Amino acid sequence: MLTKKQIELVKATVPVLREHGVALTSHFYKRMLSHNPELRQVFNMGHQRAGFQQQALAGAVLAYAENIENLQPLLGAVAHIANKHVSVGIRAEHYPIVGKHLIASIKEVLGEAATDELLDAWAAAYSQLADILIETEKSIYDKNAVAEGGWTGWRFFKVSEKSRQTDDVTSFKLVPIDHGKMPKIKAGQYISVRVFVKGQELVQPRQYTVVNTDSTSLTIAVKKIEADEKSPAGMVSNTLHNQINEGDVVEVSFPVGEFNLPAGNGKLCLLSAGIGITPLFAMLKEAVRKDPTRKIFFIHVCKSKEAIPFSGEIDLLVKEGAVTFEVFETSVHGRPSEDFFKNIAEKNTDYCVCGPVSFMKLAAAELVKNGVSENKIHAEKFGTGAI
Repeated sequence: MLTKKQIELVKATVPVLREHGVALTSHFYKRMLSHNPELRQVFNMGHQRAGFQQQALAGAVLAYAENIENLQPLLGAVAHIANKHVSVGIRAEHYPIVGKHLIASIKEVLGEAATDELLDAWAAAYSQLADILIETEKSIYDKNAVAEGGWTGWRFFKVSEKSRQTDDVTSFKLVPIDHGKMPKIKAGQYISVRVFVKGQELVQPRQYTVVNTDSTSLTIAVKKIEADEKSPAGMVSNTLHNQINEGDVVEVSFPVGEFNLPAGNGKLCLLSAGIGITPLFAMLKEAVRKDPTRKIFFIHVCKSKEAIPFSGEIDLLVKEGAVTFEVFETSVHGRPSEDFFKNIAEKNTDYCVCGPVSFMKLAAAELVKNGVSENKIHAEKFGTGAI
């Protein structure tokens, strides 16, 4: 339990975190990965090189400091982070390492401003947050371990089918090589796939949505991430596309994720952009299977219709259920405008939204502005951090 003085000291660093948070977290990651290089096999080194993780951690540390007196607003983020941690194998023993380097980084970056009293306050604050995450993650690990077909850590799966969906999206059907049972997987959940990246001498995990599952297998869809001005090529996606073939073996974590199909049979709008279509495609299948009469409006934003994975299966689901599927082509219409969201906003509809961060933030803000309650908007994004 933090003392009143410690809370005041942590909150007093908020202005510094707003201005210099990324500098602090950049120093932290550089320090930690230099002193503990084994963690390079756990962290997303592509996002490290692009600066995404540094930005995400800076935002998380700032939010924690701002809410240090009342953590209730952060519980959703805690659940999101805990699921991500479990999917890549973060364990309780990792937290003391992170804490040591975080406090050392605060001292080294702030210099004389980092008094012993301030460092003690942040050490106590970190310990409080670590305890919350460790407890939350332990409950997920324990639940996964006792589930039928469950496991913790990594399980070996063989690629039984590799299928090209679009120019840059390939699906992989995976079967456990131990021939054991498969767990029940909720639509919207994801796994981590871990592979050895040749040329980088790294083992790297990445999360991919389970788009299909049965009693003996699961299927994921992987978009090949090419290098651009802002970020390097995706190490795992390129390894899967270029080097992993049918018959090869990969490591897989237990399916997790809190972004699932809303309960009930009310009107549902699935709104996706880019590879964000994958969890919503899984939700569409589950929704139609549960209740073919449920009214579902599915809108996918993409460059062109040729860029839609699983388009044939989506067409079949449209015929089976009360589903309307529309494609918003940015090559024709440009990016979605305020009017686009205004036209689809309905107060009695649940919205499941997935895509790039900028799209997610715009969609949520515009839907709320047009009368949709925040508790009717269910969102997820890919990559590091939360919306």
